[in-house]
Amino acid sequence: MGTQAPTDQNYYSNNVDERTAKEKAIDDWLPITSSRNAKWWYSAFHNVTAMVGAGVLGLPFAMAELGWGPGVTVLVISWVVTLYTLWQMVEMHEMVPGKRFDRYHELGQHAFGEKLGLWIVVPQQLIVEVGVNIVYMVTGGRSLKKFHDIVCKDCKSIKLTYFIMIFSSVHFVLSHLPNFNSISGVSLAAAVMSLSYSTIAWTTSIDKGVVPDVQYSYKAKSTAGKVFDFFGALGDVAFAYAGHNVVLEIQATIPSTPEKPSKGQCGGE
Repeated sequence: MGTQAPTDQNYYSNNVDERTAKEKAIDDWLPITSSRNAKWWYSAFHNVTAMVGAGVLGLPFAMAELGWGPGVTVLVISWVVTLYTLWQMVEMHEMVPGKRFDRYHELGQHAFGEKLGLWIVVPQQLIVEVGVNIVYMVTGGRSLKKFHDIVCKDCKSIKLTYFIMIFSSVHFVLSHLPNFNSISGVSLAAAVMSLSYSTIAWTTSIDKGVVPDVQYSYKAKSTAGKVFDFFGALGDVAFAYAGHNVVLEIQATIPSTPEKPSKGQCGGE
């Protein structure tokens, strides 16, 4: 007789039994794990929104600072590293039977230990999250101001600070939605917009064609300037390849069973 495969009920009961009452309360309260009924296309919206962000618009500038050869090389290497590390995190989400690593510090604690994992993961995560939020609030505010100035040229000028506050207020409201699945509609709209402005950028470039009398040399003339511009362009490329900061949280919203884990293509059906 072979060993009987665990049923869905046993799988979930074992998973629940391994958690303390405090852990259950935290999971029920956190927006990430309070709802695990997301469909696989929800994760598609979230991932496209996270990866095709405003950083993509900075890639042409990065290419200008890097040059054709180094620029293409850096883009390809960044794409390979991003794809491989994302795949690793997706695989590690349920690498321990009966347990899901829904948050980065949990994965860090499993890998490096209870205390060391927190010290390694949490400071880096805070730096990334705070930095990304500041950049997007400033970028969003500047975009709103530009839209206002184009649509209403005769209107009274409004300070950039006010537009940043307006954009931040929208973020504040969205942050109070009950769970991650509640913003699936927002992610869908953002994904459509992300693909739209990316498509507009490359189709416009193709339509415009090669512009005569264009200088492809580096803007900086001094060696120090070229070095600083090069490293600044590397930062722009790193910012453009996003998605790592939410991949575990996105996967945490998808239901999982032993027969159909969350990493499967149709895990949310």
